[in-house]
Amino acid sequence: MTDRIAAAALAALLLGTTPGWAQTVDPTTPAPGNPATTPAGTPERKPGTPAPHRPNASDQVFVVAAAQGGLAEVAFGKLAEAQGGSDAVRDFGRQMVRDHGKANDRLADLAKAAGIVLPREMDAEHQAIHDKLKGLKGADFDRAYVASQIADHQVTAQLLEYEIGAGQDEGLKGFATETLPVVFHHLQMAQGLHTEMATASTAPPIPKAK
Repeated sequence: MTDRIAAAALAALLLGTTPGWAQTVDPTTPAPGNPATTPAGTPERKPGTPAPHRPNASDQVFVVAAAQGGLAEVAFGKLAEAQGGSDAVRDFGRQMVRDHGKANDRLADLAKAAGIVLPREMDAEHQAIHDKLKGLKGADFDRAYVASQIADHQVTAQLLEYEIGAGQDEGLKGFATETLPVVFHHLQMAQGLHTEMATASTAPPIPKAK
């Protein structure tokens, strides 16, 4: 994968699109080596298997996007803890801080071992969403936050599937494989919150006692 394709891949993921290379895979079955994305001359542990900590361009795209998304999830979750209008949203935000914080720490260790420099800040798109959420409170915050969580976790699932299918570094591919079910669970939780809020907003008012 060339640098231009890698950049396009990252942009597509952050915009929430599903390019042709982002194939859906079975998260329980790690993909084998990827000769098509393994640069020529890559040291091998055995024929067809790259040596440890030898990332390809796909690994680098994955790490940068995953790190920026992870930073955003923790920051958004902290906002939800402080500004959420319901216990359910505040609890969900607390779980995002906890789960994504752990994932961020592990990703940082794997990136260091692979020689990939992590971004220190959210990307511009996530920063804009953060700034918008920061100005909301209560039910308005809940609706906007949950909507952003559904969109973000859908994109994150695509990103993890991309790494499983196109990555080369065994540690990063393993991280993606193990993290994908967690992200799907988070997505289901966010979708459940969305359904609950939609149901509550359309429910008839409770009659007042005479």
